[in-house]
Amino acid sequence: MTDKRTYLRGRDVRPFVVPGGLVLCWGIFLWLSPNTSEVLAPPQAVFMSLFAGLADGTLLKATVQTVLASLGGLAVGATIGLALGILFGLWALIDKLLEVVVETIRPIPSVAVLPLAMLVFGFGYRMEIVIVAFPTIWPVMIMSRSAVRDLEPRLLDVARVLGLDVAATVRQIVLPAIAPRILLAVRIAAGVALIVSITTEIAVNPIGLGAAIMEAQQTFQPARMLAILIWIGVIGYGWNAILLAMQKRIVPYQSAAAEDARA
Repeated sequence: MTDKRTYLRGRDVRPFVVPGGLVLCWGIFLWLSPNTSEVLAPPQAVFMSLFAGLADGTLLKATVQTVLASLGGLAVGATIGLALGILFGLWALIDKLLEVVVETIRPIPSVAVLPLAMLVFGFGYRMEIVIVAFPTIWPVMIMSRSAVRDLEPRLLDVARVLGLDVAATVRQIVLPAIAPRILLAVRIAAGVALIVSITTEIAVNPIGLGAAIMEAQQTFQPARMLAILIWIGVIGYGWNAILLAMQKRIVPYQSAAAEDARA
């Protein structure tokens, strides 16, 4: 019975019902509309443009550029956020001393950092990675700080009894204990990274999917513009699925508990 249920769940089509219905309504609306929209292209034209962009490689090239910048920014931001979160979680005094500084910097939108980053790094990957890294620091920092503070005190007592130094304590006790919440924070930050990366490309950086959207808009190609938007959604869905699979592999006990709760 369990195997059959798992088999059916793996082929569950319910998540695709609403997107399919929206595409169907989109096509019917344009078919029934007496006036042809110059902005909202029909679904068949959009999907043909999507397949054409994938076939000639232009969309794949732009995708690689955006994904590389997003991953680079996510790696930098998540590393800094994790280090700060553990630091603030273990030492309340440091957290208090830097509270005003962090809470003053954190609300600054990443777009506001663009002029400064352009002056320092110019156009290209380095500038975009810095812009992407900035907002990805905070979800990882907040979640890791909270996770460290919620640690069972006896775990840290064990580290002291064993004579572990700070680095060994973090590596052998803190990180394994807070891993589920850190992975969740990284999933949140990954979505932010993709959004900020494309926004940066639309605003100033002439590479990636954001630049491709602007090019389609400036050359009056609504079908291509909508195709790129759909492709970005597909990338975001796949990105989250990959991170979720990694989370289940790294912390399988949490995944098993969630499956038991749903059963």
